[in-house]
Amino acid sequence: MPLATTGLQIMFVRITPPTATSVIQERCSQLKKNMNISSIDKTIRTVLKSSYYKIPRFQRPYSWEKEHIEDFWNDSIRESSGDYFIGSMVVYEISDDTYGVVDGQQRLTTVTMLLGAIREAFKSIGEDSLAKGTQGMIERKDLDDDLNYVLQTESSYPYLHENVQKFDASDVTDIPAKKEEEHIKKGFDLLTNLVLKELESIENSTTLSTKEKQAEKVETLKKIRDKILNLKVIYIELGNEDDAYIIFETLNTRGKDLRVSDLVKNHLTKMLPKKNKAVDLSKDKWTESRTIIEGSNADLNMDSFLHHFWLSKYEFTTQKKLFKSLKQIVNKRNAKNFLNDILTETRIYRETLDPTYREWKKEEMDLKKSLEALIIFRVKQQIPMLLSVMREYENGGLKLKRVKDIVNAIECFHFIFTAVTSQRSSGGISFMYAYHARQLDQATPNDKTKALDELKKKLREKLPSKDEFVANLLELQYSSVYTKEKALIKYILSKYDYHYSQKAKTGTSIDYEQMTIEHIHAEKDSSKSIDIEDIGKIGNLILMDESLNGKLGNKPFAIKHPIYLKSNVFLDNEIKNATDWDETNIMDRTERIAERLFDIVFKF
Repeated sequence: MPLATTGLQIMFVRITPPTATSVIQERCSQLKKNMNISSIDKTIRTVLKSSYYKIPRFQRPYSWEKEHIEDFWNDSIRESSGDYFIGSMVVYEISDDTYGVVDGQQRLTTVTMLLGAIREAFKSIGEDSLAKGTQGMIERKDLDDDLNYVLQTESSYPYLHENVQKFDASDVTDIPAKKEEEHIKKGFDLLTNLVLKELESIENSTTLSTKEKQAEKVETLKKIRDKILNLKVIYIELGNEDDAYIIFETLNTRGKDLRVSDLVKNHLTKMLPKKNKAVDLSKDKWTESRTIIEGSNADLNMDSFLHHFWLSKYEFTTQKKLFKSLKQIVNKRNAKNFLNDILTETRIYRETLDPTYREWKKEEMDLKKSLEALIIFRVKQQIPMLLSVMREYENGGLKLKRVKDIVNAIECFHFIFTAVTSQRSSGGISFMYAYHARQLDQATPNDKTKALDELKKKLREKLPSKDEFVANLLELQYSSVYTKEKALIKYILSKYDYHYSQKAKTGTSIDYEQMTIEHIHAEKDSSKSIDIEDIGKIGNLILMDESLNGKLGNKPFAIKHPIYLKSNVFLDNEIKNATDWDETNIMDRTERIAERLFDIVFKF
């Protein structure tokens, strides 16, 4: 057996023949539970020929990426001489000829996809009989003489069946809607290309005749097919689905750690069994929740959601220990309500962290801007609190005015604490937010405002000093050379402009998205030499519309200043009263802006 060196290869061989069964036996002993277990070496050919397989409802979606598939191809096809061991396959009996897959789903799906790619390659060179023979490992008749796919799954239906397993052209041409289907499409396309490259190298040969090329292509595809079918697994059969739930968690956590969301899904599936074969509402709710989270272009995932959701309602724990805590609280009595909460909360969570997902009312726009600001700051400690606040707002427990006030306070705090002074927290901030999130969730209607006031008080106490804030703001800069902080700089200028602009005071709407950053002393102004770091400082920057910015170009300050005064651009006294513009003016204005931001604009 080849020596495993990569993470994926280790996954293939992580359970050796004697160990796979012993892991299960050990778990059974811990649970004082007798299980009907049998294990035997089997080739993939025997596995596919002997039974039908279903991916059970508690399984995670197909998720192999390009590197996983390439490793699988290299290990099992390119570098294998045959009889390559790819790990364990654990199943439980559903009926006489159908089994649920507990461990080995990703590999079995990939094998099926590769057989589909080989089938298509046979068809492409006119070998329909060999294509049909290969299809026999993917689809065959049962005892009732009905055609059935050997591997059956609901989560990627109908894409896997129609676009990979089906012999004829697919009737489903839509772009995959789910991430699992996207993974399957990308994986199948990659495997197809890998197989076709083998044929291309033969076709490009200058020493073989057309007939010899055809024979070589057939032989190459047969070798790939046979290597796949001769792959070996330790086939472990369990007696029933109840045993499968236990072993699913045990086996997966022995190798590559299972995601928290996969463990939670498994637990909820066990707590909420199907009452009707044709209806699986709990699975549908979980799938819908995952789709809401993973459908976002923001950096959202189910693991983080579950952790933040838990912290907003239950006792504090780390993400690593979350499942252990969850199992102690979520049981058969409350699992249904817990799953319903998950579905409701995923929508609120996405709206909070991906504001484009929600249709915001006019009176809610300030709230939206505060949420967008926190995204710019790249801060996540406050998420449980935000989730609790938005939940109360949705349920009518908090008025919009109160919601805007607390979210603005969180925005102001993290602007100073995180975005500018880059303070580090050992975990105290996260614990504080989680504590007050639970306080808000559990408070009576009369005490909810008190819970928010207590949080604001703690936030004020944790603010860094004004001197530290000013010193750090002096270091921020934006120019053609320093672009990293552009989003933060524009945010600061927008908040400063909005607070002092006469337009804002009269209620006139200002679209800062359409405004650009103007350097008062232009980067390429040759009238005097100023260091690029000073040119990038906030004291040398203002906001204006793009057309005016373009007209000003790299003109010197003496020409720009009269144009500024005649425009509708907001100018503070430092710019209005200036007769010249140099390093001293820039540093003075930067310090003044910093003081106003700390004392006035971001005071809460």
